[in-house]
Amino acid sequence: MPKNKKKPESSSSDSDDGPVDRNPPAEKKAKMGSRTEDKEPTWVLQGKKLVKVREFKGKVYVDVREFYEKNGEMLPGKKGISLTPEQWRKLLSLGDEINEAISSSC
Repeated sequence: MPKNKKKPESSSSDSDDGPVDRNPPAEKKAKMGSRTEDKEPTWVLQGKKLVKVREFKGKVYVDVREFYEKNGEMLPGKKGISLTPEQWRKLLSLGDEINEAISSSC
């Protein structure tokens, strides 16, 4: 004998607006490549991949990292790299060579 399942009672309403979305889509905090409003200078590469200029143990780093959301707060994940200002400058100086290598690979 099947169990009787009670259907949730719907509220009677005079409007014909249709069902109400109880979980509206999250707002995008920043567009790709844009800077966000944060205490640390932050740029969004794509999705939750961010570039931040941060201070850690009294030293400044350029942090390229994947973040995750917990309790409405964006937290840094394990996937990423922190570069010293010297390493960052070196990477930038290699930009043309890297672009050429990318172009010849495609």
